[in-house]
Amino acid sequence: MAKKEKIVRSAFYNNIRNIIIEARKKAYRTINFVQVQAYWDIGRLIVEEEQKGEKRAEYGKYLLKGLSEKLGEEFGEGYTERNLRYMRALYLNFPIRHAVRSEKNWDGGSKLVNFLPFPSHLE
Repeated sequence: MAKKEKIVRSAFYNNIRNIIIEARKKAYRTINFVQVQAYWDIGRLIVEEEQKGEKRAEYGKYLLKGLSEKLGEEFGEGYTERNLRYMRALYLNFPIRHAVRSEKNWDGGSKLVNFLPFPSHLE
């Protein structure tokens, strides 16, 4: 076992390790960005659908409840009424899609984070 460890130099190993870590970070940021775009699109569709309703407040309440149930059945946790309200708020607070894209550090401490849904197990 000691021989095998000496064959792989630590600098060589660390270089490869760093490539993997950086690739994972980039993938994570990309996935998060795509997810935020999806939440924005969902929020936009919710707002557009609600605006078609005659009694907006009443219709919106039932719309989110029904949508939450259907999405939950097909996609599992994460589409609670609360999270759908966050998605709607994301769209209402950033009505221009480009504003979401240009928000710097949105996966960190930006104001955008306040509108992102939380995983159901954290609620």
